[in-house]
Amino acid sequence: MESTISSSSSRSVSPSSTSSPNSPPPVTVVVVSPCAACKILRRRCAEKCVLAPYFPPNDPIKFTTAHRVFGASNIIKFLQELPESQRADAVSSMVYEANARLRDPVYGCAGSICQLQKQVCDLQAQLAKAQAEIVNMQCQQANLMALICMEMGQSTPQTIPPPQQSLDNFPMNYLDDNFGSWETLWT
Repeated sequence: MESTISSSSSRSVSPSSTSSPNSPPPVTVVVVSPCAACKILRRRCAEKCVLAPYFPPNDPIKFTTAHRVFGASNIIKFLQELPESQRADAVSSMVYEANARLRDPVYGCAGSICQLQKQVCDLQAQLAKAQAEIVNMQCQQANLMALICMEMGQSTPQTIPPPQQSLDNFPMNYLDDNFGSWETLWT
């Protein structure tokens, strides 16, 4: 229901007297739209309606969702018990919880939380596995480099390669490119 505020004088105005200079000002009507909660509940929206700041008239689904799960009287009681600084967060939480409960009537928010926690655990396991693989590959590369250095140090002077083929000029990307073939040696 829409509430109207009107201002009028105590004198009645007839159509013929509207042109006189002593006529009262025209009647102004200000229409205040009720909040979505009051529209849905079909009640008059009071000036200090506790629901009006949180359930605007242009978003009735927000109240409808919360109303289905919690009920209007519980929402009002809950908001009245909270300080005004916390009410917006409380309404946001109620609407979120109500949406979750409507999507999953058995678990509601707890189902969403469990699903997200499972995803976090799975991703942590994947990260730990990837970090272990990196450490394994670094160890393999270090072992390979140590093996190459040992072979070069044990060779006789006749078989030492020329300086342009020394370990300093050895292409390091060769080890990176061909590393997969060495993997079976250490695993």
